[in-house]
Amino acid sequence: MELPRLVYLSSRRGQLKVLNLKPKTVVGPEAAAVSWVRRLSGAPLAKSSAKSGRSPSRQVRDAEATRTAILDAAEEEFARFGLNGARTEAIAAKTGVTKAMIYYYFGSKEDLYQEVLKRPFDDLFNSVANLSLDEMTPEAAVEALIEAAIAYESSHPYQQMILFQEASQNQGNYLKDAGLKPIYAKIIELLERGMAEGSFRPLDPWFTAIQIGGVVSFYFTTYENMKNIAPDWWDFRNPDMIARHKREAIQLVLRGLRAD
Repeated sequence: MELPRLVYLSSRRGQLKVLNLKPKTVVGPEAAAVSWVRRLSGAPLAKSSAKSGRSPSRQVRDAEATRTAILDAAEEEFARFGLNGARTEAIAAKTGVTKAMIYYYFGSKEDLYQEVLKRPFDDLFNSVANLSLDEMTPEAAVEALIEAAIAYESSHPYQQMILFQEASQNQGNYLKDAGLKPIYAKIIELLERGMAEGSFRPLDPWFTAIQIGGVVSFYFTTYENMKNIAPDWWDFRNPDMIARHKREAIQLVLRGLRAD
């Protein structure tokens, strides 16, 4: 596809801008992105060029890899600047794609932000779903859930900063649809089952679910601050220290839950 002048979406949603670029031949997903932007701008569609030589399965793999790379770069950008301060130009530069490609895959900066918020919670929910918690005792299920949550936190280092930015800039308006509710619903369900079976003391399930979340995540939320007052030998990101955090968190929570 020969592209003498490419129409791009500017950073302001819905506003079109023409960039005077040198001719460039594009294929695969980027060609689709160009066609998508041309349709929005009313520009005539270019005729299809010669075959790219890539099989459909290869193009699908390339598209998935590009989408993942955009999400990875966006996660870092949103963690640093939040939705309001993040720039799609910076995300494109880190990923090595055009801004048009970002809008082709995600529609808008807001849609991309929602995908970034949702992706880690999807990972956590899927890992929890694979634990078969309903087949465990309430105590064993809570322990398995805490292990999964800490593993999730340690593998998503930008998540807590993104949540901080979301609370500060948007008062959680985007988070409500990101998939966090089912996680807390599962914690509350386990606590209620434990009380019903007599293994957990009488407690407020909602308050206790929040407190369990705090025990799990505070270690990671305060890393940048606490590293300056912790002992010199303390390395928050060391796998051995994270394993120790896991053990201590499980003991603290279970001793607070038990009926005896």
